[in-house]
Amino acid sequence: MSLVMSKQEREAFLADVHIGVVSIADEGRGPLTVPIWYDYQPGGDLRIATDRGSRKGKLLARAGRFSLLAQVETPPYKYVSVEGRIVAIEQADIERDMRPVARRYLGQEGGDGFIERMRGELADTAIFRMRPERWLTSDFSKE
Repeated sequence: MSLVMSKQEREAFLADVHIGVVSIADEGRGPLTVPIWYDYQPGGDLRIATDRGSRKGKLLARAGRFSLLAQVETPPYKYVSVEGRIVAIEQADIERDMRPVARRYLGQEGGDGFIERMRGELADTAIFRMRPERWLTSDFSKE
Protein backbone atom coordinates (compact mmCIF):
# COMPACT_ATOMS: atom_id res chain seq x y z
CA MET A 1 0.00 0.00 0.00
CA SER A 2 1.23 3.47 -0.89
CA LEU A 3 1.83 6.01 1.87
CA VAL A 4 1.59 8.89 -0.63
CA MET A 5 -1.24 11.36 -0.02
CA SER A 6 -3.74 12.19 -2.74
CA LYS A 7 -3.94 15.77 -4.00
CA GLN A 8 -6.99 16.40 -1.79
CA GLU A 9 -5.29 14.84 1.27
CA ARG A 10 -2.05 16.77 0.84
CA GLU A 11 -3.79 20.10 0.31
CA ALA A 12 -6.06 19.56 3.33
CA PHE A 13 -3.06 18.58 5.47
CA LEU A 14 -1.08 21.65 4.41
CA ALA A 15 -4.11 23.87 5.12
CA ASP A 16 -4.26 22.56 8.72
CA VAL A 17 -2.33 24.36 11.46
CA HIS A 18 1.28 23.19 11.56
CA ILE A 19 4.51 24.99 12.25
CA GLY A 20 6.23 24.98 8.88
CA VAL A 21 9.93 24.52 8.33
CA VAL A 22 11.07 26.77 5.50
CA SER A 23 14.28 26.10 3.59
CA ILE A 24 15.88 28.75 1.38
CA ALA A 25 19.01 28.43 -0.77
CA ASP A 26 22.02 30.38 0.54
CA GLU A 27 24.89 30.51 -1.95
CA GLY A 28 28.11 29.04 -0.61
CA ARG A 29 26.40 27.60 2.48
CA GLY A 30 23.78 25.07 3.35
CA PRO A 31 20.21 26.32 2.97
CA LEU A 32 18.73 28.49 5.71
CA THR A 33 16.19 26.21 7.41
CA VAL A 34 13.96 27.70 10.13
CA PRO A 35 10.47 27.26 11.62
CA ILE A 36 7.76 29.62 10.41
CA TRP A 37 4.04 30.28 10.54
CA TYR A 38 2.36 30.03 7.15
CA ASP A 39 -1.03 30.32 5.48
CA TYR A 40 -2.39 28.04 2.78
CA GLN A 41 -5.81 27.41 1.27
CA PRO A 42 -6.25 24.34 -0.99
CA GLY A 43 -5.50 25.17 -4.61
CA GLY A 44 -3.92 28.52 -3.74
CA ASP A 45 -0.52 29.97 -3.05
CA LEU A 46 1.40 29.28 0.14
CA ARG A 47 2.08 32.52 2.04
CA ILE A 48 4.79 33.31 4.57
CA ALA A 49 5.64 36.63 6.20
CA THR A 50 9.02 37.98 7.22
CA ASP A 51 10.90 41.25 7.51
CA ARG A 52 12.34 42.25 4.12
CA GLY A 53 15.67 43.22 5.71
CA SER A 54 16.14 39.99 7.66
CA ARG A 55 18.48 37.27 6.43
CA LYS A 56 15.40 35.19 5.59
CA GLY A 57 13.77 38.04 3.66
CA LYS A 58 16.91 38.83 1.68
CA LEU A 59 17.48 35.17 0.82
CA LEU A 60 13.87 34.72 -0.27
CA ALA A 61 14.09 37.74 -2.58
CA ARG A 62 17.43 36.55 -4.01
CA ALA A 63 16.55 32.87 -4.42
CA GLY A 64 13.08 33.43 -5.86
CA ARG A 65 11.91 30.08 -4.48
CA PHE A 66 11.73 28.06 -1.27
CA SER A 67 10.63 24.77 0.22
CA LEU A 68 8.37 24.23 3.20
CA LEU A 69 7.78 21.12 5.29
CA ALA A 70 4.75 20.58 7.53
CA GLN A 71 4.63 17.45 9.66
CA VAL A 72 3.01 15.54 12.48
CA GLU A 73 5.69 14.55 14.98
CA THR A 74 3.76 11.76 16.73
CA PRO A 75 2.68 8.39 15.33
CA PRO A 76 1.22 7.87 12.86
CA TYR A 77 3.71 10.21 11.20
CA LYS A 78 2.61 12.40 8.30
CA TYR A 79 4.31 15.10 6.31
CA VAL A 80 3.92 17.31 3.29
CA SER A 81 6.91 18.96 1.68
CA VAL A 82 6.23 21.53 -1.01
CA GLU A 83 8.57 23.55 -3.20
CA GLY A 84 8.01 26.30 -5.71
CA ARG A 85 8.84 29.71 -7.01
CA ILE A 86 7.85 32.97 -5.38
CA VAL A 87 5.14 34.53 -7.55
CA ALA A 88 4.66 37.75 -5.56
CA ILE A 89 6.22 39.79 -2.80
CA GLU A 90 3.78 42.22 -1.21
CA GLN A 91 3.86 44.66 1.65
CA ALA A 92 2.08 42.98 4.57
CA ASP A 93 -1.03 44.61 5.98
CA ILE A 94 -1.49 43.99 9.70
CA GLU A 95 -5.26 43.51 9.55
CA ARG A 96 -5.49 41.67 6.23
CA ASP A 97 -2.37 39.49 6.52
CA MET A 98 -0.81 39.40 9.97
CA ARG A 99 -3.72 39.29 12.43
CA PRO A 100 -5.46 36.29 10.77
CA VAL A 101 -2.25 34.25 10.83
CA ALA A 102 -1.51 35.20 14.46
CA ARG A 103 -5.05 34.13 15.38
CA ARG A 104 -4.64 30.90 13.40
CA TYR A 105 -1.67 29.92 15.56
CA LEU A 106 -2.48 31.55 18.90
CA GLY A 107 -6.27 31.85 19.00
CA GLN A 108 -8.14 35.16 18.95
CA GLU A 109 -6.98 36.56 22.28
CA GLY A 110 -3.40 35.33 21.96
CA GLY A 111 -3.17 36.42 18.33
CA ASP A 112 -4.51 39.91 19.06
CA GLY A 113 -2.08 40.27 21.97
CA PHE A 114 0.82 39.13 19.77
CA ILE A 115 -0.07 41.69 17.07
CA GLU A 116 -0.28 44.51 19.61
CA ARG A 117 3.10 43.58 21.15
CA MET A 118 4.77 43.24 17.74
CA ARG A 119 3.03 46.08 15.88
CA GLY A 120 6.12 48.32 15.87
CA GLU A 121 8.29 45.56 14.46
CA LEU A 122 5.94 44.70 11.58
CA ALA A 123 6.44 47.86 9.49
CA ASP A 124 8.80 46.25 6.94
CA THR A 125 7.12 42.84 6.85
CA ALA A 126 6.49 41.34 3.43
CA ILE A 127 4.26 38.49 2.32
CA PHE A 128 6.07 36.03 0.07
CA ARG A 129 3.64 34.01 -2.06
CA MET A 130 4.86 30.67 -3.36
CA ARG A 131 3.05 28.67 -6.02
CA PRO A 132 3.49 24.97 -5.16
CA GLU A 133 5.20 23.10 -8.01
CA ARG A 134 6.55 19.93 -6.38
CA TRP A 135 5.01 17.92 -3.57
CA LEU A 136 6.47 15.10 -1.48
CA THR A 137 4.13 13.42 1.00
CA SER A 138 3.86 10.48 3.34
CA ASP A 139 1.06 9.31 5.62
CA PHE A 140 1.98 6.38 7.84
CA SER A 141 -1.63 6.00 8.99
CA LYS A 142 -2.17 4.28 5.61
CA GLU A 143 -0.06 1.28 6.69
